[in-house]
Amino acid sequence: MTTTKLDLTGLKCPLPALKTRKALKSVTAGDFLEVHCTDPLSVIDIPNLIRETGDKVEITERSDVRIVFLIEKANGTIDKANAASPRSSSQP
Repeated sequence: MTTTKLDLTGLKCPLPALKTRKALKSVTAGDFLEVHCTDPLSVIDIPNLIRETGDKVEITERSDVRIVFLIEKANGTIDKANAASPRSSSQP
């Protein structure tokens, strides 16, 4: 397992969430992405993003100075998580 660190300190909403999303594309399933940020809104934005992708996230540090997220990449990619599901045509 590898941990990639992403320093987003000083960036304001929506950049931390967008850059986290982009960085997750290059993380291999089973590896971790450690995100450091200072924007208070990232406490809402980043976990919501991770819920959409199906990956796991926990806040490992939260203070007035910074927030640190540890994200575990699940199987699959963000592109697959965001892809529209095929429509099934069911007739009554």
